[in-house]
Amino acid sequence: MKKALIVLMIITLSSSFYAQELNCQVNINTDQIQGTTQKQIFEQMKKSVFEFMNNRKWTNDVYTVNERIDCSMLIVIQQQLSTDEYEGSIQVQVRRPVFKSSYYTPIFNYEDDNFQFQFQQFTTLDFNDNSFQNNLTSILAFYAYVILAVDYDSFSPLGGTPHWQKAQTILNNAQSAPAELKGWRSTESNKNRYWLIENTLQPVFQGIRDCLYQYSFTGLDIMWEKADEGRANVLKSLELLKPVYNARPASFNMQLFFNSKADEIINIFKGGLPEEKTKVTETLMLIDPANTTKYTKIQEGR
Repeated sequence: MKKALIVLMIITLSSSFYAQELNCQVNINTDQIQGTTQKQIFEQMKKSVFEFMNNRKWTNDVYTVNERIDCSMLIVIQQQLSTDEYEGSIQVQVRRPVFKSSYYTPIFNYEDDNFQFQFQQFTTLDFNDNSFQNNLTSILAFYAYVILAVDYDSFSPLGGTPHWQKAQTILNNAQSAPAELKGWRSTESNKNRYWLIENTLQPVFQGIRDCLYQYSFTGLDIMWEKADEGRANVLKSLELLKPVYNARPASFNMQLFFNSKADEIINIFKGGLPEEKTKVTETLMLIDPANTTKYTKIQEGR
């Protein structure tokens, strides 16, 4: 009996060092429907989404607590359509630790305005990889795999491919969703969940994924001891975006990349060499013209 207890304690202690993949912070904003008497429902909604994202095992990989992926979801409820049906937006952000530093680099930032779903208090959020059950869990699971995909892409070349494919499976299953549930189809918009996955897995957009890896792994991750070399590698990584821009100017996926990276790039190169500043400014103004005014700050120095 004593030996059995010891074994049980060892198993319990060992399992405490391992965790699910995501460390996802969840917030729900209901300011636009002030006066609602459903405070408890929204508290339960927040708890249910938090548990769905953080307690579910999304891969077969082993994670320690410190290796969990830092991410966040901001759900803004804009309208209550019926007793248990809501409409709003969901913003997903992902950040990655930089080697031997306390700094986290943003690697994904997207606000999805096509967020219509049903939620009933005290119900369990169910999800099946092989079929579309409801819009809420399909969207949450879709972004769970996107979070995994961008994180893995930042640590190894095209490392996120299996997770992008999982997200694509959810997308394919959602083609059977009712027409009023937007965001899943190619014909609705050129900037939605469909095009996020469709573009990412196309060879013409591979430069964005290659850039994210080199920017993160060969650039930022060595800056703690080789700042000049790391900054030079970041500049080289941005050159990989030129063929993508030439083939697909002002694409949705390029916009997503700079949603998370524009401000960071400015801060990196403010302290760069004069020739680096000139080169990176020219490159950025070419491939991300929407942020041209922002990039002039690089020449202003620290």
